[in-house]
Amino acid sequence: MAFTENQIYLASRSLRRRELLKQIGVKYKILLMRETLSRPNDIDETPLHDESPNDYVYRIANTKAEASWLRLSQRQLPSLPILVADTVVSLDGCILGKPKNQEHAEEMLTALSGRSHQVLTAIGVAFKNEIQVRLSTTTVRFREITAQEIRYCINNDKAYDKAGAYAIQGLAAAFIVEICGSYSGVKGLPLFETSQLLEEVGIEIFK
Repeated sequence: MAFTENQIYLASRSLRRRELLKQIGVKYKILLMRETLSRPNDIDETPLHDESPNDYVYRIANTKAEASWLRLSQRQLPSLPILVADTVVSLDGCILGKPKNQEHAEEMLTALSGRSHQVLTAIGVAFKNEIQVRLSTTTVRFREITAQEIRYCINNDKAYDKAGAYAIQGLAAAFIVEICGSYSGVKGLPLFETSQLLEEVGIEIFK
């Protein structure tokens, strides 16, 4: 089906995801789960016991999509597709989410130093009580990073709201030896998979 406005809801506070949608010409309205930052999270993003990184991002994206569609219905807003996303870094099968503090961020970057890791971004589209989820997996290899470089990166690159304590578009780009996969997926919204899902629900890309 086609939409007159050719517009979606984006259920995310991420400025990077907004920029990426604009990059491919998708018009959107922001649908936030919480009215204020002082309220507790609507979704518990704690990994389950022995949950794999793949299963985790699938589950969180699906949960976000379900909760967003419920919020849309509760507010009686116009019915448009809702796009959600979740990103984690995986190292040796372990989930690296957003760091809790500076020490945690230093531990993450130290673990990633000189090694390859995976960045997993699951995107979901909810529309008319149906949810579709796709997964983008990208392998990123870092050079060896010194303790001084790690501290500088954390202090100057706002690492606390980034999975794995780094942003590919930030200072950590100087550490990257090789990327195999989706650059936009590492930023938080894989545009290939996003375009596919949106076109499947009737959103025209580049219109």
